[in-house]
Amino acid sequence: MITHIRVAVYAALFLVMGTLPVVAQDIALASRDGKVELSGTLLGFDGEFYRVATEYGELTIDSSGVQCAGPGCPNLDNFVAELQLSGSATMGRVLMPALIDAFASRNGYRAVKDDEAENRFTYRLEDEKTNQTVALFLFSASNADEGFADLLADEADIVMSLREMRPQERLLAREAGLGDMKGPNRSRVLALDAVVPVVSVSNPIHSISPLMLAQVFSGKISNWKTLGGPDAPIDLHLPDDSSGLAQAIHDQVMRPALLDFAQEITRHDDLAELAAAVEKDSLSIGITSYAEQHGTAILTLSGSCGFSLDVSRLAIKTEDYPLTAPMFLYFPARRLPQIAREFLSFTRSPNAQLVIRRAGFVDQTAEEIPVEEQGNRFANAIAVAGPEISLDELKMMTATLTPMARLTTSFRFEAGSVRLDAQSRSNVQQLARALEVGQYDTRRLLFVGFSDGKGAAFANREIALRRAEAVRQAVIAAAITVNLDRVALDVDAFGEAMPMACDDSAWGRQANRRVEVWVR
Repeated sequence: MITHIRVAVYAALFLVMGTLPVVAQDIALASRDGKVELSGTLLGFDGEFYRVATEYGELTIDSSGVQCAGPGCPNLDNFVAELQLSGSATMGRVLMPALIDAFASRNGYRAVKDDEAENRFTYRLEDEKTNQTVALFLFSASNADEGFADLLADEADIVMSLREMRPQERLLAREAGLGDMKGPNRSRVLALDAVVPVVSVSNPIHSISPLMLAQVFSGKISNWKTLGGPDAPIDLHLPDDSSGLAQAIHDQVMRPALLDFAQEITRHDDLAELAAAVEKDSLSIGITSYAEQHGTAILTLSGSCGFSLDVSRLAIKTEDYPLTAPMFLYFPARRLPQIAREFLSFTRSPNAQLVIRRAGFVDQTAEEIPVEEQGNRFANAIAVAGPEISLDELKMMTATLTPMARLTTSFRFEAGSVRLDAQSRSNVQQLARALEVGQYDTRRLLFVGFSDGKGAAFANREIALRRAEAVRQAVIAAAITVNLDRVALDVDAFGEAMPMACDDSAWGRQANRRVEVWVR
């Protein structure tokens, strides 16, 4: 196939350029028989293919079929792969270096860090046997805004972000020739985190509703007395407003309440500094990431119906805790050097998931949760039983689920949409890969749909069943090589019978609309 493509490219170039002279630019490429010549500016070389800007547009040429001349030609004998990473400081300073170190040690490389300037550093991978540098991971660790700007300027190979790419950024990317950034293989979830409200351990407040949290940070609630605390003003702390985390906080906390941040908020470039400021001040409250909570106390999210949601590693994995913050990698639509592709493949391995957990973040390895370890979920089901949810239905749900274990792999949907959210789209790929390698061979997986309580119970169950079937089909479509004769993939639904949160708020209803996976 590659040969046919290469021949087609050469034929097209010959027809277009056969009689054109070579203009002195960065490089000149010529077919080995000398009949086809192409000149332009070298945009990149991945060890196998040249990426060249020419008067005919950007072209990708297989190096095995051409000879290169000019000052821009790379050294083919001692090629050093370069990978430009830009974006989130949290990912760039903590998570990615931990993964690079682990990847290097498993592949016979030595990782050496070279600091250049504030927020800029390089990891060199050296072959332990020859001491030769084989790759450079060049970091610009600032924030998501800068990362996406670098991507649009063709100055980044990978963007690290604590938020999804915004519609305006996707539009600019398309206009810049980067294609559809929502397309397949243009992004992935590397690890998981969550947005958490934190206070000093000496603060008497232990819980807060999402609406009241938004009202606090909008300035509508400015005294602790309103929250049941002392008669004293509330001091507010947030990450720097250009960070992906701050933007995720706005999207998940403020936007659902139709509120904006107050002006009197102390912003922090460093999340450790944010935690330290909150820790020593009993009259302050902050919002930070689960991984960066440090010595603070995390407030439980509460609701008017009496349900509450505590954050934990498993609750983040399942998205039972509603304010999750997936950590994204975004890529342009071009080949990366082979060692970069190998590194990205490693980040999905079981060993990498262990590194992610040790670095303080939440990994994506599916875990099985027995029924007896699932907290108040069945108690919540009993609490909402009534005319529409009968005792017989609860007995049927209990009889179906009790012999099984729940996977931490769950599926939720974007607000007001039938499209799976970012973490759930990643879960489709994770579960598909597990099925392909036979992890669940001879077992039964049950996709179970749940809904919010808005509307008739019968209709909600039907909607939940359709969602469960849609997720099942998405997983099957992604698991290209799975042997469906060796695993049972079934669907069921119990509608509004097991709520996770109160139905009296938009975020609560969204938390209740989900598809769980149970296994036996």
